Amino acid sequence: MFTYCIRKRLCRVNSNVSPLPELLQLCKHYGKSSDGGSDPTSGIMQLFQRRFFIPLEDHHAVSLLKGKTCAYGPLGMNLKRNMLEQWWSSMVRSRPQVFGISTLHGVGDKGAGEVGDLFKQTDLTKEQLGERVLELLRRRQPFRTSLLQGALAQYIPSLELMSRKLPFGLAETGLCYRPEDDDSDAISCSAEVTEASLVWFCSPRTSLQWLDYWTRQRLQWWRKFALGPSDFSVCDVQDDELINSASRGAKVLYKFPWGTETLETLWILGDTELLKSHPGNRAELQCRDGKKVVVPHVLSLGANMDRGVLAVLLNSLQDIQKVDNKQRLHQRTVLKLHPTLAPVKVALDMGRGSTSELRQVCEGLLHQLLEVGISVWPGYMDTTQSSMDKLHTKYDEMGVLFTVMVGENTLENGLLLVRNRDTTVRETMHISGIREFILKYISKAENI
Repeated sequence: MFTYCIRKRLCRVNSNVSPLPELLQLCKHYGKSSDGGSDPTSGIMQLFQRRFFIPLEDHHAVSLLKGKTCAYGPLGMNLKRNMLEQWWSSMVRSRPQVFGISTLHGVGDKGAGEVGDLFKQTDLTKEQLGERVLELLRRRQPFRTSLLQGALAQYIPSLELMSRKLPFGLAETGLCYRPEDDDSDAISCSAEVTEASLVWFCSPRTSLQWLDYWTRQRLQWWRKFALGPSDFSVCDVQDDELINSASRGAKVLYKFPWGTETLETLWILGDTELLKSHPGNRAELQCRDGKKVVVPHVLSLGANMDRGVLAVLLNSLQDIQKVDNKQRLHQRTVLKLHPTLAPVKVALDMGRGSTSELRQVCEGLLHQLLEVGISVWPGYMDTTQSSMDKLHTKYDEMGVLFTVMVGENTLENGLLLVRNRDTTVRETMHISGIREFILKYISKAENI
């Protein structure tokens, strides 16, 4: 409630300010040509807006460019959800020593009550109310800035799951509050980040080995979904960049068109933060490391999944040129997202034939695909006439894996025309086998 009230209040106070100049400046800084020139990233944010990844309002593009949480459109939300699910699967579902947790985002009822009392003061002007809310925000610091403290708080209860044996980890995903100290007046930009966090508890003698292990694992995870794996890299954190209580650190980096930025940071925090979270409970913190009893060291892994979404989008975007038989040059923009991350697996359209009968076939096939978790774009519901080239252009920019065309042959003998996004090859397939074909295709890509 506290978070909601402050968001609502700040939106009202700042609603009369346009983010357009900030967006233009950011686009110039981040490699986008504001005059529509030949810059390879020119128009990239408009493409993501046009193809339902983010809303049309400019401040969402500003937030995404800065690696902050923005509002996502249908495709952007599916992409982000798929990334979080893949992260969760790799961390929790496939590892017996990692457990998922959930912690609170705000401060609870007391903070909400204080905000409620402010809004009851009818003698305050809008400006005064906004200033009071901002002062309360600065004084109370109600939002978490990372997921680390929540995991440390749940450390003792989690010990029983491992019979007090090391190592083990606690994983969580959620929003964190990250205001920019040097950009406090930047209104229109979100101050929240979607973080994916693993807090790993291990013996002091193995903490360096675990840092190396998790650094390799995280780099491999990002590269698994990459069209250009070399754009992802790792480096050690320099001594002057170490946060409080950290003895060593590492970063997973992505090479954006405008420069290299951090996607994920890994820290060795020793036992300092754990002891701070449970003062006077040293005996309860101890675990068995072979025959020794020790207070574990903490490794903190935190990934900015919003910046990761942008990295995956940019890494997957290709402009493909092809010369036809008449020596004419054709350019195709395609978002070659990894099959497991693609927000839409199948675009379902219909060709010539009885409209009512073809629509019934499409609807039946749509439900069959949805039943097994295959996301479908119902293109057959669009009543505007479009050529096949325009449809393919649209679906390629959306990152759709397969375009399935239902036509007269489907009514006569059950045959569909299936186009592959990556190869552009069109093949005929019976309607009874399309579901298993797509499931097998995605499963094979996931296991590579």
